[in-house]
Amino acid sequence: MTTPRTVLVTGGNRGIGFAIAERMIADGHRVAVTSRSGEGGPEGALTVRADVSDAASIDAAFSEIEAELGAVEVVVANAGITKDTLLLRMTEEEFTSVIDTNLTGTFRVVKRAAKGLLKGRFGRVILISSVVGLYGSPGQINYSSSKAALVGFARSLTRELGARNITANVIAPGFIETDMTAALPEAQQEQYRASIPAGRFGQVSEIAGAASFLAGDDAAYISGAIIPVDGGMGMGH
Repeated sequence: MTTPRTVLVTGGNRGIGFAIAERMIADGHRVAVTSRSGEGGPEGALTVRADVSDAASIDAAFSEIEAELGAVEVVVANAGITKDTLLLRMTEEEFTSVIDTNLTGTFRVVKRAAKGLLKGRFGRVILISSVVGLYGSPGQINYSSSKAALVGFARSLTRELGARNITANVIAPGFIETDMTAALPEAQQEQYRASIPAGRFGQVSEIAGAASFLAGDDAAYISGAIIPVDGGMGMGH
């Protein structure tokens, strides 16, 4: 049995975030999701409007969640964007905007949550990274930099708050069947599949399963870890 907690999933209106929110609801948690439109979360979740690139909107979202569901105890920082292009073509805006959403956005969300976690002397911080954070990927210098940085973030947070019953871990998904992968040309999809020992793309439910475990009572002594959910693609990275 997992103790019911108040869970926030950023970017919970589609893809991996939606699946994590659904699983947390099924686990018996009180779940809130953020989306930029304020719409689109799973049934049974409180969906609030927030843009992780705007600290004021995050603060307002937290206030709304705290009033409805109580202090946030589990934070799943999932909101992220890509602007893929090769280094020599990448503009400074394409680099900084991805860093601002994927990395600084995580900072804004976790910082706003931290007071409540400390007050409650309990917290689970789950950062959604990517296999390319440590494996690398051509055309994704901005994205892979932002995702690699989440590892240092989680490990520093563990050293700061670990003694207060607060854990911080990173899930590193590989290629997962989402709208984003479905849009890739078939030949490219085949090429990617060939590099995955499991021989297939992952399902969003498999990321949700890892998040469910990290949020649960059995993961209390796991912190600063990278949990790869990538079919073996990034082994050793």
